[in-house]
Amino acid sequence: MTNSSLKGVGSGVPPLLVVSDLHKSFPGVRALKGISFDIYPGEVHALVGENGAGKSTFMSILAGVYQPERGSIMFDGHENIVIEDAHHAQALGIGIVYQERSLFSLMTVAENIYAGRQPVDRSGRILYRTLIDNARSMLAQVELNVNPNTPLNRLSPAEQQMVEIAKALSLDAKLLIFDEPTAALTENETRALFNVIARLKARGVGVIYISHRLEEIFQIAGRVTVLKDGEYQGTYNVAQTTPAELVVRMVGRDLQHLEFDPVPPDARVMLDVRGLSDRTLARNARIRLQNINFQARAGEILVFAGLAGAGRTELALTIFGARPLGTGEVYVAGQRVVIKSPRDAIAAGIGYLSEDRKEAGLFLPMTVADNIVASRLRMFGTWWLDDRKRDAVAEGYRERLSIAAPSVRQVVQYLSGGNQQKVSLSKWLLLEPKILIVDEPTRGVDVGAKAEVHSVLYKLARQGMAIIVISSDLPEVLTVADRILVLCEGRISAELSRAEATEEKIVHFASFHAENADAQPEVHS
Repeated sequence: MTNSSLKGVGSGVPPLLVVSDLHKSFPGVRALKGISFDIYPGEVHALVGENGAGKSTFMSILAGVYQPERGSIMFDGHENIVIEDAHHAQALGIGIVYQERSLFSLMTVAENIYAGRQPVDRSGRILYRTLIDNARSMLAQVELNVNPNTPLNRLSPAEQQMVEIAKALSLDAKLLIFDEPTAALTENETRALFNVIARLKARGVGVIYISHRLEEIFQIAGRVTVLKDGEYQGTYNVAQTTPAELVVRMVGRDLQHLEFDPVPPDARVMLDVRGLSDRTLARNARIRLQNINFQARAGEILVFAGLAGAGRTELALTIFGARPLGTGEVYVAGQRVVIKSPRDAIAAGIGYLSEDRKEAGLFLPMTVADNIVASRLRMFGTWWLDDRKRDAVAEGYRERLSIAAPSVRQVVQYLSGGNQQKVSLSKWLLLEPKILIVDEPTRGVDVGAKAEVHSVLYKLARQGMAIIVISSDLPEVLTVADRILVLCEGRISAELSRAEATEEKIVHFASFHAENADAQPEVHS
């Protein structure tokens, strides 16, 4: 293992975990081919690689989900251990925060944090007051201000992810594994998570941090290990490498950066939203959109930025008819439209790609072809589907968007996150929308796939579509946007051009109303 010398690492302190020559195969796939890895108490050791590199398999072995075929694991001084299952992993002191949430939507926040581990009295009855108090303490650690009695399904995806993190913290583990923990988080929530990790380090907890957001690696990790196609590529001191070098080690090539052509100033207005506000909501409503006015032009990528709870997704769902409109008007290509349902929005030429592709964007057990044509089934027959026509159309999108699947009859759930996102995008392109709203387009996808998705969105825009992107990833916002609208507490607090936008400005305007509700922000045209 290279470059293992680091302050506090290897200086007389024994490692917490040492993995040597780990192998794991599945039918037709060699997922791990001799992986080596180590981590010390109080260290944050990052693990990076493209989707399919073996990160999830490696993580699942440490969590007791899979058993390796060959190799050895030393943990907390115990040699050659076999992690039998998830309960054994927890008993050893290994906790994990999954990217795909392992929570129960109909249970309360407190019940999720302590699922299967509720405090009970001698007769086995749950001590609910203790449960609530313990849950409230865990929520405070992740800076999530919600009632522990709240049903999980009332929380946003970002809030649910923070509950997942609180659940892992409640295990009081010696080693915590974070798998894409910030994929659904905004800047403030990410900062809260980093504060949690800093406290874990101070307590001597080892943290394995898996993320496609390389800038995060350079903020919190001391070392980083790179995997590619199931093989170990090396371990490096973060201070002695760069994001560009990591990308080359991960994907084997330099990524192409978008060179933006300017949007013509006289480009046609495709979407014009005037005075949009929510209906009168209850006093305890979490989101209330207030007098939203904006335009999106043909050929441009308009990005909505903001903190969790700012109203970005709620605004998109309102425009798409999945959320009731209170007051205001919507115009598509100069014509006023009345949208009371997603069917109305689709008929008007508006598409919406959900932030949660697995829950609301794809039919996972179905094939690539079936998913792509699902939005326009009548095009392929009335009483039965024309399989040949379906496959031919799907094959065209597979080639157009470079979907990495052996055939269009591949089941979608076995594709990587980036390729699943391309399938979901293809489904909407088949409808030929004038306006496409894309919510968190690269959530949970690797750096190579992220660049490909950005390229697809850019090409669609320059071909005449109006693209609206919602993103919590500030580097992504600055990469893809022609223009940025910042939302704060249900209102547009600023408009920034691509040239003038910075992360600092976006964060400032995203927090503006909370800091100074009476002042008026500067809005740029």
